[in-house]
Amino acid sequence: MGIMRACSVCRLFHVLVLVCALYQILYVGSVAAQTAQLSVDASPQNAQVIPGNMFGIFFEEINHAGAGGLWAELVSNRGFEAGGSNTPSNIDPWLIIGDESNIIVATDRSSCFASNPIALQMEVLCEASGTNACPSGGVGIYNPGYWGMNIERTKVYRATMYIRSSESVELTVSLTSSDGLQNLASHTITGDKEDFVEWTKVEFDLASSGRNTNARLQLTTTKSGIIWFDQVSLMPSDTYMGHGFRKDLASMLANLKPRFLKFPGGNYVMGNYLVNAFRWSETVGPWEERPGHFNDAWAYWTDDGLGFFEFLQLSEDLGACPLWVVNDGASLNEEVPSATIAAFVKDVVNGIEFARGDPQTAWGSVRAAMGHPEPFPLFYVSIGNQECSKHYYKDNYVKFYSAIKASYPDIKVISSCDTSAISPVSPADLYDVHVYTSSGDMFSKSRMFETTARNGPKAVVSEYAVTGNDAGRGTLIAALAEAAFLIGLERNSDVVEMASCAPLFVNDNDRRWSPDAIVFNSWQHYGCPNYWMLHFFKDSSGAALHPSTIQLSNYDQLVTSAITWNSSQDGNTYLKIKVVNFGSKAVNLNISVTGLQTDIQTFGSIKTVLTSGWLRDENSFQQPDKVVPAASPITNAGEQMGVVLDSYSLTSFDLLLGSSQGMHSAWSLYSSV
Repeated sequence: MGIMRACSVCRLFHVLVLVCALYQILYVGSVAAQTAQLSVDASPQNAQVIPGNMFGIFFEEINHAGAGGLWAELVSNRGFEAGGSNTPSNIDPWLIIGDESNIIVATDRSSCFASNPIALQMEVLCEASGTNACPSGGVGIYNPGYWGMNIERTKVYRATMYIRSSESVELTVSLTSSDGLQNLASHTITGDKEDFVEWTKVEFDLASSGRNTNARLQLTTTKSGIIWFDQVSLMPSDTYMGHGFRKDLASMLANLKPRFLKFPGGNYVMGNYLVNAFRWSETVGPWEERPGHFNDAWAYWTDDGLGFFEFLQLSEDLGACPLWVVNDGASLNEEVPSATIAAFVKDVVNGIEFARGDPQTAWGSVRAAMGHPEPFPLFYVSIGNQECSKHYYKDNYVKFYSAIKASYPDIKVISSCDTSAISPVSPADLYDVHVYTSSGDMFSKSRMFETTARNGPKAVVSEYAVTGNDAGRGTLIAALAEAAFLIGLERNSDVVEMASCAPLFVNDNDRRWSPDAIVFNSWQHYGCPNYWMLHFFKDSSGAALHPSTIQLSNYDQLVTSAITWNSSQDGNTYLKIKVVNFGSKAVNLNISVTGLQTDIQTFGSIKTVLTSGWLRDENSFQQPDKVVPAASPITNAGEQMGVVLDSYSLTSFDLLLGSSQGMHSAWSLYSSV
């Protein structure tokens, strides 16, 4: 019986393999193509303007997206605060060089910074020579960064640290390989007894002579005695716009041309408990004085080098409007009642003053002291993070709304409640929507807003993502479903104001959530299919949306939109037609365009396709370009044209209107793709 059962299992296995192989053949080759008719009315009188801030990005400190990612600080736990305020504490990921016979390290509360009092005491027991000589190279401590520091040849890194000692100091600061054997750069700090008797800030540059993607920072000495360290930082000198952001990752964001940046979360805003919530006022001012906090929503420490000011600065650098999600007195497990919410309300108004206030105001002066006397254009504030169901939310919300509008009437306030809870006594300019679902359901949600009332507050779809088994770590099918959803938002942009995906980043060493748009480690990065899908929408904000209808019997897997947009890059105007084919059939598509004021140019039009050989294809460090858009010229561009839509694909047709500057201009639009 056992043998017969095994054989039965084998037969079942072979049947399943045959079925999967047959499905693969059907998918790759597709079944016989059908013919569909797409009609586009491109007349100006029938167009509607898509909101100017329609498509943006949402950053949350999740997956080490900021700490060890977008924020370019290379030292993890730079202030030794991550182990908590009790001493001695865990100094992870710092480790010692040497052993307990020649070095002892412990935290104490001797820091010169009242807001982050923990410092590291290093007691060296060995000498430079003699019977108690230190090991070759000395003893000390090292920091591996966030799963290794990426140190590049000839690049310069700015080291900063605070030192105190009652004796003279002879300290070597080095960048080395993870085993300490390859020396990339070194600097020696020396000083007499009186030089470091008080806490002293030391800054210097380290220029690397080599390349190592898994390097570390180490502090070593061969001199016995006790030395204290605090706020040990290492930053690349070359950052995005010179503002401390990792250049390659920030450039990935800039290439999306986001019209808004929502920050800083998400659950990160709330915390599991309020003691660990994001408090904006503790993340501004000199970085050394920021206390940092435990990100209990995603279970890791953040030193808040990436704080409220930096989020505003990033918005400015990207040319995006900041959208601030505020803590409204609620965590995942707690809630402040309305009777005592006033302090939280005042805190939010103060935060707006920090962003927008005159340099002579209390909080505006703090911003100015940080090097930005001009106000930031903060015009969107979201009250909480999808907390409408909490007991006190609705009453507390009204207090936030009233206080914000009293001081800043031009700010658009976003409610966590939908239109059913919005009224004259509980008003809102916009309301927040989060959509997390399977790919099939996400595709069907392309019609989600078709039955929405055309008056009242508009929606901000600030978090959306395909989740579940077919999402993987970022699959083609998930990207196509999200593309169909976004096309639905375009078509209903009279009731939808803004949209952004979630999450944006993941450090491949610390996946707390999948999928994500951009994957990175210390030195590499790649965009998932849904990141590349967003490129198809980066010209939609502020564009003219035209009515379009598609006809195809017995096949409801097509979703389409049409816009005209003006390229700031080449000065030309394009009619962009986007089509998602979410089914297994290739489609012959006959496109008919009417109402144009100028001709479609025969040359200079581009077709771009996002597809792959299998529904669950993903990109990776090994194959970063497995699923990326492919662009080609359209040789039959015109008001009447026949094209082919691949099965399981997203296709855009950018049809050049009016006078052409040649093929080079059109191709240059897709150089980043």
